[in-house]
Amino acid sequence: MSKLKTAVIGAGAFGRNHLRVLAELDATGHDVALAAVVDANPATAQAAAEKYGIPAFSTVEELLAADLGVKAAAVAVPTVHHASTAAKLLVAGVDLLIEKPLAANLQEADQILALAAEHDRIVQPGHLERFNPAVLAARAHIHRPMFFESHRLSIFTPRSLDVDVVLDLMIHDLDIVLSFVQSPVREVRAVGLPVLSRKVDIANVRLEFENGCIANFTASRVSTETVRKLRFFQPRQYLSLDFARRDLLLIDVSEAAAAAAALDPAQFAALAAAHAAKGGHPTAGLNLKKLDVQEGEPLRLEIESFLNAVRTRTQPQVTAHQGRAALALALEINVAIATHAQRAGL
Repeated sequence: MSKLKTAVIGAGAFGRNHLRVLAELDATGHDVALAAVVDANPATAQAAAEKYGIPAFSTVEELLAADLGVKAAAVAVPTVHHASTAAKLLVAGVDLLIEKPLAANLQEADQILALAAEHDRIVQPGHLERFNPAVLAARAHIHRPMFFESHRLSIFTPRSLDVDVVLDLMIHDLDIVLSFVQSPVREVRAVGLPVLSRKVDIANVRLEFENGCIANFTASRVSTETVRKLRFFQPRQYLSLDFARRDLLLIDVSEAAAAAAALDPAQFAALAAAHAAKGGHPTAGLNLKKLDVQEGEPLRLEIESFLNAVRTRTQPQVTAHQGRAALALALEINVAIATHAQRAGL
């Protein structure tokens, strides 16, 4: 069977990682071949071409005209160019992995979805954190999440300044929570401020879902530290997920603990002390354990999932419609931020 020829469109920070992973897969016997790179900057394109021994092009049109037999591509150009880049490739019969957000606005997202349907092409939005091993492990423990607390903080870098912090960072967590809750959003409250760029650099959001679940999100790209954590609570259970460390902590509440909550304070304190003396959690009936998480680089898992969908012609693990839903929510949050700013006279 011939290898699936795949190109990378955009060789910036994200594109370089796509090139690296595809080259590793190519070199280790997977049925994919890194076939070409496209970048508007000739020097960037040529550097990638020399590193990986592949042809370089300045435009998608040049790539298609070369007729290399490319059947799949990773689109890692700035968000404002996602729709126009995707359109040329979809019409040419190329399946796409498009970096998040799927598009700059819903009209462009709908254009991508329409072209994908018309030409029977696969489009997978690049929601990388969906493939974080800790997220994959957490899915097995979801039963009725009712409260989320998300923090995604990073130190300022001059990348991705074509979008605000909601579309740059928070959208990862919005997508994950949407997939966990599986309920429409009922209310959005948000505040955000530009700090070092012309767009919002720090934001705090509160969502209420139709099923009663509440989710709080904080995202900042002007922090003094890097934090990527998601905590959520469901009946008699608490889970803490660390994206950077790729680990998952679970605290279960036993039947005994539930019964203990009905005791008077003195009885509860005595029960807790006895439990702790036996080496248990300081709170009687709370069972804390670190869950098993399979090792794996999220980007490699994401690309492998995309390539599998292309080969098997099946729906990708993260669908274009889910990418659109995350984009729609992010844009709704931005409207809420703008409304709050106007009301506050900012």
